[in-house]
Amino acid sequence: MQKKPLPVGIDDFEKLIRNNYYYVDKTLFIKELLDKKGEVNLFTRPRRFGKTLNQSMIRFFFENTGSLEGNEANQALFKDLQIMKQGDRYTQEMSSYPVISLSLKSSKQPDWELAYGCLKEEIGREYLRHRIVLDSLKVPEQKRRYEDIMNLSGSQQDFATSIRFLSECLYQHWGRKVIILIDEYDVPFEKIG
Repeated sequence: MQKKPLPVGIDDFEKLIRNNYYYVDKTLFIKELLDKKGEVNLFTRPRRFGKTLNQSMIRFFFENTGSLEGNEANQALFKDLQIMKQGDRYTQEMSSYPVISLSLKSSKQPDWELAYGCLKEEIGREYLRHRIVLDSLKVPEQKRRYEDIMNLSGSQQDFATSIRFLSECLYQHWGRKVIILIDEYDVPFEKIG
């Protein structure tokens, strides 16, 4: 029997499953989240403890991609995993929500302007990923603001409120509450300021 490769440095759930890396099934974490019904959840763990991989897993489980093929591909990732054995109460939540997923890892930069630029790019990519909502934005100012953020030409104020605005646009388009996943970067306190 051939050994599966270890997922050293792999924090993308889809890549890990599709490439048949060794995986310790943590999908019951999804059941725990659904059972607790928390409006906000904060996951604090030591560095290198799998937070990014868990957030990726959560995204692929809950996200409605906007296409049947995309949703089926995401659902197939969970085919033989524990969450699929927990019953309809849990599996009916698959591919049911709009998901905003942001990583602040690129914002670790030597100065504020570079960090801000990297954060703008991350937000712009997420807007691009959800560009399907442009079809449901009927107010021209909303559409222009969305496109400005997506194209990185928005104002500082546009970016300051961009997560809330994207959440509102996604809710308007899908009619479902939005799951927001933010993967922060661990910055030691002595390096702040």
